[in-house]
Amino acid sequence: MIARHPGALRRLLPAVLAFAGSVMAFAVTAEPVHAADGYYVATLATPKAAPVRSIEGGLMWSCAGDSCQAVRDTSRPAIVCARLAKKHGAITRFATPKGDLAADDLAKCNAAAH
Repeated sequence: MIARHPGALRRLLPAVLAFAGSVMAFAVTAEPVHAADGYYVATLATPKAAPVRSIEGGLMWSCAGDSCQAVRDTSRPAIVCARLAKKHGAITRFATPKGDLAADDLAKCNAAAH
């Protein structure tokens, strides 16, 4: 059927190329979501005996030993820290790519652990 209408391919080709370009652009710019990437990184005061995965406030945490990691959330880091401390105990360090949580915010975070 297409062989009888050679102009049909010429009309269809721009649409196919536009779609392929859109898919490629999305694939290149889409940020992968993996817990191992660790936007949030926390150091626990008491290490875990075995690797643990938990969901705190809708955020998936992966913990091994004294280190926990999770992807980015819309909450402030101090709130995310408090949710983690409430479930896993005191935290000695909480960081994002922007830096470590301030000492007073870390103290507030650890207050949630009690």
